[in-house]
Amino acid sequence: TVRRTPKAETPSGFLFFGRIMDGMKKSTVVLRRCETYEKADVSAAVSDCIDALGGADVLFPDKGARILIKPNLLTRAAPEKAVTTHPSVFGAVCRYLREAGCTELSYGDSPGTHFAGVKNTAEACGIAAEAEQCGVSLGDFEGGEETPFPDGITAKSFVITHAALSCDRIVNVCKLKTHMLERMTGAQKNLFGIVYGFNKGATHVKYPNSVEFARALADLNRFRPSVLHIMDAVVAMEGNGPSGGVPRDMGWILASTDPVALDTVACTLISLDPALVPTNEIGAEYGVGHTASEKIEVLLLDGAHRETLTLAEVAERYSVPDFDVYRGSQDKGEIKQLKPFRRFLDKRPVINAEKCVGCGVCVESCPQKPKAVAFPKGKKVPRYNYRLCIKCFCCQEMCPRHAISAQTPRLARLIDRNWKL
Repeated sequence: TVRRTPKAETPSGFLFFGRIMDGMKKSTVVLRRCETYEKADVSAAVSDCIDALGGADVLFPDKGARILIKPNLLTRAAPEKAVTTHPSVFGAVCRYLREAGCTELSYGDSPGTHFAGVKNTAEACGIAAEAEQCGVSLGDFEGGEETPFPDGITAKSFVITHAALSCDRIVNVCKLKTHMLERMTGAQKNLFGIVYGFNKGATHVKYPNSVEFARALADLNRFRPSVLHIMDAVVAMEGNGPSGGVPRDMGWILASTDPVALDTVACTLISLDPALVPTNEIGAEYGVGHTASEKIEVLLLDGAHRETLTLAEVAERYSVPDFDVYRGSQDKGEIKQLKPFRRFLDKRPVINAEKCVGCGVCVESCPQKPKAVAFPKGKKVPRYNYRLCIKCFCCQEMCPRHAISAQTPRLARLIDRNWKL
């Protein structure tokens, strides 16, 4: 169900937090070693990170505030697949808040496919069991309200889940993964899960490329900003992310009150130029946070060692140069002379017929009307109509068999461009 919130009823409390970044000179990102998902190790890492940012008394002064803990629950996947936030990280955040005296805790996400449901998805990912142990209830992600955002630069309204509308604070517990549309997904992208159900697909249609979608995400992060961001990078995902890639040991927990700075540091760890990620550049432009190196300080916590680092020092010491992520040249905008050849230049989703089982999840996930991927009559493998495809990669993101990958055409590879014409 979707209800419309009249303009006069638009919640405004979150807007204050969206403007905090405007007056900040520097953003701190805590980088804490955590080599395993053992509960004791993760709990110590998460506690150290939050304490380094000021602790619960600074971040959550009102212990009776309604706090929504927002993990990544993209789809039903076992924790070892690195598709979703690991339950140990989620549980550590829940326990920290409980022990700090926070009483009104809930959790949830809006999964990529509606038929799975947040409850079933949370159970499959191991998140539900952790929530039950910590006494954290499942929030209402079964409906939403279309809520105006007059201050939006690009997006003037969002259909937000009831859980995200009714809470006072959001704690964003994201996962470090590759992403076919935005190159990487971290703190900023994870907040997209507060958009209700089918409206996520509608958002992709309305903002159909990486830059436009990043603008909508920036407005969403301004509209419902999280007070704290924790990133699970103990094991990240590389390659065909955000659901079909390969787990990669990284050994980090990251935390910040600035999602752009956190994502920027995460990019540095995987040897990806932060300027190539539209969410970083536009997030900074829209005032969500900082991506410029001179405006970010990294607080390294490694055992008893504590040190402040620059991004350059993080890159020199800890970056992983062979992390499998697309590092092609930055989008350069429209070249009118090449517009007729756009379909020969854009990355596009391609189905591996040998892996495909004909489940139809890709067809359901496609937000286009008519669908850009469908079953030809009498065929068991779907086929794309690339003239209708907006390259949102929702199909690739949700394919349960990882049978869909992003293919860069030969011409685009030759000129080393991921053109957006």
